[in-house]
Amino acid sequence: MKLLIHGKNIEVTDAIREYVQQKIEKAASHYQSLTTEIDVHLSVARNPRITPSQNAEVTIYVNGSVIRAEESSENLYASIDLVADKIARQLRKYKERRHTHVRIKDEVEAPEQDVLESLTTERTPALPDEVVRSKYFAMPPMALKDALEQLDLVDHDFYMFHNAETGQINVVYERNHGGYGLIQPRNGNGASSGPSTKGSEIPS
Repeated sequence: MKLLIHGKNIEVTDAIREYVQQKIEKAASHYQSLTTEIDVHLSVARNPRITPSQNAEVTIYVNGSVIRAEESSENLYASIDLVADKIARQLRKYKERRHTHVRIKDEVEAPEQDVLESLTTERTPALPDEVVRSKYFAMPPMALKDALEQLDLVDHDFYMFHNAETGQINVVYERNHGGYGLIQPRNGNGASSGPSTKGSEIPS
């Protein structure tokens, strides 16, 4: 298992490196046979208006899946403690899902057409002045149910994936009022590139 530690606006001292190794390796100790690489990003916000300012982010690559957790506080060591606890819970959840056969019924729906039109025609895209960080991930084809599992593991409110059924890049996201939404590209005649998933029952 490879552990990589990166620092932004902070020097990763021997003491910090040793503490990260102790906490993160302990959190992943029961899953070493599944884990191939762990990336740890530590950062301190320079802007005094950003609080809390001490951030710890952990990304674990597990059998082709990505598990991610992020925590912030006013003390870097406390942030490391918090993110280690969260990543341990995420790993337990991942392992339980691989050993338990249950069915979960969630609402997964494509955005309404008027919402799509407002997003694409009524707004002018506003991009940041500069890209502050780029991430690269392998994107093997997967089923929608697997993408929903990944969404729960990456600690984000959306997840982009390569839909094995349609061959297209899709985005699944958490809706503000509960359930999940699915964003799909449209073909030339305005129709969705894949079948409707509204109200479908998805095996975990």
